Amino acid sequence: KLQEKPKDSGKVTITKTFDFAGEEVRVTKEVDSNSKEAKSFLKQQEKWQSASPASLPTVSGVKRPSGMSSLLGKIGSKKQKMSTLEKSKLDWENFKEEEGIVEELAIHNRGKDGYIERKAFLERVDHRQFEIERDIRLSRMKP
Repeated sequence: KLQEKPKDSGKVTITKTFDFAGEEVRVTKEVDSNSKEAKSFLKQQEKWQSASPASLPTVSGVKRPSGMSSLLGKIGSKKQKMSTLEKSKLDWENFKEEEGIVEELAIHNRGKDGYIERKAFLERVDHRQFEIERDIRLSRMKP
């Protein structure tokens, strides 16, 4: 289920509802109104509004949904499933925002103490150590 809340700052708030382990999970994202995601969201909203026209009155005067509208309504009411990885990613993003550590993590990972830099350093050290040991072994061998 998607919802839209237009704001004056040119942003569109998109709320998606997922099903995770039998629970309803709502993901809210704010994007620029000019982005692809916002345009596709607005287009989908227009499609949903035009797909469910007013139903024709029945003999008793009570409105019932027509065949096509009721089918679309049933299809649209299904929630998307969310995988464990997606849920973990969502939880991690929420945690970073709550704790206010987004910038700190970006700076830390960009600098000298980043994981990739440390890994590359350890690989270089290991390679140099191997070369030193190989040279020692080769020098001890007698031709």
